[in-house]
Amino acid sequence: MENWKETQQEITKTFNFKDFVEAIDFVNKVKDVAERHQHHPDIFIHSYNKVKISLTTHSEGRVTDNDYRVAEELDKL
Repeated sequence: MENWKETQQEITKTFNFKDFVEAIDFVNKVKDVAERHQHHPDIFIHSYNKVKISLTTHSEGRVTDNDYRVAEELDKL
């Protein structure tokens, strides 16, 4: 899990893209991963080509194995 930042409550990573269209395409792929795992991240699109993903397990109030699994799959997109 390269470049993920971790606290007790969440793991986050900012992905950088060439342009807005690539950023939105990535978000659509994130949707598919999240639905498959039934584990949904917070997504923040900023500076037209950056996407920040934050993962936490809300029911546990902390980072769990579910968060790491989704993060690993997002790194492969």
